[in-house]
Amino acid sequence: MTLTEFDNGYWYATELKTFAQTIRLPSAGKLRKDELEKAIRLFLKTGEIKNPAKRNLSMSGIKDIQRGLRLDLLVVVYTNDKETKDFLEREAQKLAPGLKRKSGVRYRLNRWREERLFKGVQLTYGDLVKEYIRLNQTRKPFAQIPHGRYINFMSDFLTAEKGATKEQAMKAWRKLKTLDVPKNYRSWVESQSQKVR
Repeated sequence: MTLTEFDNGYWYATELKTFAQTIRLPSAGKLRKDELEKAIRLFLKTGEIKNPAKRNLSMSGIKDIQRGLRLDLLVVVYTNDKETKDFLEREAQKLAPGLKRKSGVRYRLNRWREERLFKGVQLTYGDLVKEYIRLNQTRKPFAQIPHGRYINFMSDFLTAEKGATKEQAMKAWRKLKTLDVPKNYRSWVESQSQKVR
């Protein structure tokens, strides 16, 4: 497989994990989809096998949630579950009543947390709540995430196709996934213009 073929394909996380295990990528089963894609792209480009994770993949011990979530609790073994999300939301509402959750905040909060912990910064759940509030209050739109093909496509489609419904965007996405082109809105537009000719 070439890098272009990989980039033009649409891969489910299970397929990426299988590929990563085939090339013997360490800790392949613990990596997120974006980390798997990054590692596979590097392998296809250079032949190098390197784990791109900038976080501790061997979390052991008592989960923070089992220790009782509170603002002064240090983040040690974080669990990205409903109870933790509800705790962050509830505490944020106490500090910023009426705070509305902005799309993409949880993803960015998780990357912020991972980055800080990887650098050795000690964080408390109070720090997470403050960052959660800050992210939700950001007025500018977030930059698109580099690996979020589906999310970015849906956003671009619904912005550019005035009056389009989510169902129409989903139908376009399903069609785009079958094409041997990059998985972005521009490629979908080009494929549509070629159909008209």
